[in-house]
Amino acid sequence: MCHTLTKKIYNFILVAEPSDPEGEIILKIIKKNQVVIFVIALMLVTAGYLNFIETNAIQTSKNDEDLGDAKLVSSNALVENDEPKEEEKVAEEISNAVSTEKNETEKVETASAEDNFTKNKELADEYFTATKLERDNMYSQIIETYQKMINAETFTAEQKAVAQNEITKINNTKNAIMITENLIKTKGFNDVVILANENSINVIISSDGLKPEEVSQVQNIVSREMKAEIENIHISNK
Repeated sequence: MCHTLTKKIYNFILVAEPSDPEGEIILKIIKKNQVVIFVIALMLVTAGYLNFIETNAIQTSKNDEDLGDAKLVSSNALVENDEPKEEEKVAEEISNAVSTEKNETEKVETASAEDNFTKNKELADEYFTATKLERDNMYSQIIETYQKMINAETFTAEQKAVAQNEITKINNTKNAIMITENLIKTKGFNDVVILANENSINVIISSDGLKPEEVSQVQNIVSREMKAEIENIHISNK
């Protein structure tokens, strides 16, 4: 507005004729107040310029503050986002470590169980093998003793007949034991050993446990093949 007024006065000065009385009067008035008008105009322009600068400065400062807040919020967001990631990473590492330790423990326990099973099986196999060997050696020694009696001249014919009868009984018992053991193993048992004497028959079966029906099956087989009474048959597992 001040700029427009100044421009109008300036144009008027250029257009006015010096010979015109009205124009001379106006020129005098203008010249008298020229300095004042231009000072006022300059002050208005300066004030407007300063106001413009101040407004821009405030707006710029506000923008900087907003930008700073945005950066701070963004930085905080990144920190907050990083923290859960770190926690998740640590939690995952702990979980992996626990899982690995658990797997290793399970492997050790499995290996230990397998080792124990293998050792127990080996011990059981050794027991059954050793017991059968002892039993067969005993029968062989008895038969050998009776055979010496038969071959000796110092024994009577009656004594030699008794010795021969005992050899026959032992051989029959050995055959019956072999057949009975094989029949029992066909019922699903890994191994079995039978120890027989005149009054009782002991049956030891390789098993973790025997069900009543399994015991009954074994008793029937032993009773039938070895001509024994049920009450004289003793069954156990090993």
